[in-house]
Amino acid sequence: MPPEAALTDILDPSEAASTVWQRLNPGQWPLPLEALPDGTALVGGAVRDALIDRLPSCPDLDLVVTDKALELSAQLSTSFGGTVVVLDERRDIGRLVLRGWTIDIARQDGQTLVDDLQRRDYRLNAIALPLRPGGGLLDPTGGLRDLQSGRLVAVNEDNLKDDPLRLLRGLRLMAEIPLELDPETGAWIRRHRNLLGQSAPERILAELQRLVRAPHADGVLPLLDDLELLCTWADPAGQHRPIPGTRESAEMTPDERDRALPLSRLMHLLGDSGLDQLRASRQLRQRCRTLRRWVRNRPEDPDSMDEQDRYRLHCELEEDLPAFILHLPFHQRATWIQRWREPQDPLFHPAADVDGLTLQRELGIKPGPVVGHLLEHLKRERAFQRVTGRAASLQEAQRWHALHSDLL
Repeated sequence: MPPEAALTDILDPSEAASTVWQRLNPGQWPLPLEALPDGTALVGGAVRDALIDRLPSCPDLDLVVTDKALELSAQLSTSFGGTVVVLDERRDIGRLVLRGWTIDIARQDGQTLVDDLQRRDYRLNAIALPLRPGGGLLDPTGGLRDLQSGRLVAVNEDNLKDDPLRLLRGLRLMAEIPLELDPETGAWIRRHRNLLGQSAPERILAELQRLVRAPHADGVLPLLDDLELLCTWADPAGQHRPIPGTRESAEMTPDERDRALPLSRLMHLLGDSGLDQLRASRQLRQRCRTLRRWVRNRPEDPDSMDEQDRYRLHCELEEDLPAFILHLPFHQRATWIQRWREPQDPLFHPAADVDGLTLQRELGIKPGPVVGHLLEHLKRERAFQRVTGRAASLQEAQRWHALHSDLL
């Protein structure tokens, strides 16, 4: 539930409106309110987040106007600068990116602002602040009560079906705020789970990436499974292990958790083919694939791995090793993360003490694959402390060079 201090007098419309105006501080916006036409209202996330006091320094602003939203976006860009993007020409929705702010401007959906709000996804997102002096909050669906009680309630079932990404967005909101899922809303999400695939793959992945980074994701991940929302993209083999969460990351710093938890969660939620279908970047697909392989093949005691596997583990996972550490037995996590924090640890951050140009100069060898083979050999020897320092590395390089002259 949102912090009680942030919700003081939230059900009193005049008090709530005053609080929202104060927290939004329109004086800091990149354009003046006077530049907006009569009937403009702020809706959605900025209003919700102002009510529960979780606004970022530059919140995304969603504005609704009575007509000609794209034309207004262009006019504002001409007057104040910035870049205009057409989000949906048919529905008359544009985006103005100006001095680090993102301002979405949409034509009102329906005859009135109330009509527009009643067509939104969840009641806590269906609250509007008309941008006129002294304007009060408009809350036709009961979103203020939901914020007060910490509940996620859909406006109605059809609204979820109209844009199936809303099925997933609700769970992402629960991971960010946190909220309890209304049982009827949960039943609707489960009933229409197969519609999610109609959404653009990039939008689905973007919601998931926000969800796995959110502070309350641990409580929401089991719901994704219960509601069978991601079956289309899940790993068919399954992980058969619980998804590590904040408890398993207790030994990590906040930065380390931010590195480890999202990747680990995403790897558990989505299979390789699911990541392909959702058009994940090549880098993200590779990171998840590599982590999945090592997690699946991890022995009960990773410290007992043979030298070749242990070396490959650290070479392949190096920067993502914290995500693997989440899956280790409790008594090993602290030791592994401490060693990973030390950039000079020869095993946890494999590197040679000399570079390729030095080897070419000192050994008189030409550029080519042999230099790479030699560097790899020196990295491995240093990883297991059989070679330490520049002089010893050059001596070992000369020995290896003599034994492998057939490669030259």
